[in-house]
Amino acid sequence: MTITITAFANSPDQGAGLARDMIVRWALEEVGQPYEVRLVPWEDFRKPEHRRRQPFGQIPTYEEGDLVLFESGAIVFHIAERFPGLLPADANARARAITWMFATVSDVEPLIIQREVMEYLESDKSWADERMPLVEQRIRDRFSELSAYLGDADWIDGAFSAADVLLVQALRRLEGQGPLTEFPMLAAYVERGKARPAFKRAFAAQLAVFKAQN
Repeated sequence: MTITITAFANSPDQGAGLARDMIVRWALEEVGQPYEVRLVPWEDFRKPEHRRRQPFGQIPTYEEGDLVLFESGAIVFHIAERFPGLLPADANARARAITWMFATVSDVEPLIIQREVMEYLESDKSWADERMPLVEQRIRDRFSELSAYLGDADWIDGAFSAADVLLVQALRRLEGQGPLTEFPMLAAYVERGKARPAFKRAFAAQLAVFKAQN
């Protein structure tokens, strides 16, 4: 069955590879699965056809036969369960990888998104200058814990897994910026993820959409 995902027709990330379809593209590339892409213009995000796939009017979605999924973390989990290559065979290692998937979407990425909201949507608020240092300190605290756990390992827990797809992509949202630059081990971890052939293929595919629309 053909896999179809949805993506921005005009991505707000300007070709940086940060839109959430990138996570799904990367996972599919890692497991060697071809896929088709349905590009969604801004004006279609609120239309019933797209809402039936994604109740909140966002991207990405994933379709395979009668199965329709939304939420990038859930989609990556499905891909990892459906196809070999992104979850360890050992039961305990598999459970740890899944734990790190949940940790990323629950305890790491939301802090980074909070900073983005502050920077791009709330910077004009009277309390913004006071609040931003608090938000960044929470990120530093979490990054300190994350860096300590990673240590000098290549990947977050043993072999590369779906957890690394989610975590590297989350950290990329702060690429070249503080607080990420303050943690060299995490910055190097991101670079290892970007060096993977599957990441490069996914990035090129998403970038091609941006270039075609501009």
